[in-house]
Amino acid sequence: MSETELLAPTLERHELKYAIPWRYVDPISHFIEPYCRLDRHSAAAEDHFYSVNSLYLDTRDLEFLQQRRFGKDGRFNMRVRCYGDRGEEPYFLEVKRKTGAFGKKFRSTATREEWPAILQDPSYRIPPDDQGRNRVNKELFLRLATSYAIEPRLLTCYRRRAYFSMVNDYARVTMDVGMKYRVQEHYDLDSSSGMISYDNETIYERDMFSEAAVILELKSNIGQIPVWMLDLISTFNLKQQGFSKYLSSSMVSLQDDGYRYMDGDRKLVGSA
Repeated sequence: MSETELLAPTLERHELKYAIPWRYVDPISHFIEPYCRLDRHSAAAEDHFYSVNSLYLDTRDLEFLQQRRFGKDGRFNMRVRCYGDRGEEPYFLEVKRKTGAFGKKFRSTATREEWPAILQDPSYRIPPDDQGRNRVNKELFLRLATSYAIEPRLLTCYRRRAYFSMVNDYARVTMDVGMKYRVQEHYDLDSSSGMISYDNETIYERDMFSEAAVILELKSNIGQIPVWMLDLISTFNLKQQGFSKYLSSSMVSLQDDGYRYMDGDRKLVGSA
């Protein structure tokens, strides 16, 4: 599958997540080289990591967060994503549904003129030249935004190394590091200041220290997990676990229990 196809408006896929030590990054990258290629964002970066910003939207009483927290099957969340620290276009409006280990993402592209007018301007109308699945998914996003009266809740930022398969119809490997967040009530996606780190290595396991500093995700078509991906899991003895950036950063912000999320482990990025 080409990289252009990876940005398809609708993706239905099997998703596996693992928390791994930093020392696994290069060996895993080497292991998958015969099957995968860096995506264009990673290929252009000196260290093959690029910035991803996601603004999570939720109801006033945080309904989407509560569904994720208690593991509701068939849950969904809404976010706006862009790439690079400055929050520049294009903006990707996403509705992501999750059922068990299966995820389905509805994505549409918005311009600077559309974002955040699509949520703020009552007179906003989808441009007539916006057609096909992009229009259908944008209509879905707008309809849910109106029905649930969503508001900006949390901006997350992390650095990602991403690969896509050259030998399978769809398979993708991503490794995310340097996770940060900012609670906010506005629509700005600029993560160049005011972000708080939350990727200290104690937040991934309860009541014990862990070497996990990287979130590895393996994604493939449903029912079509590649053999090389299964070999990767076996070779590195990977143990699957759930991980939500929205949930984890929200728990740091809203439910600091003084152990996993100690103040001393966090600092405002750019502060003394």
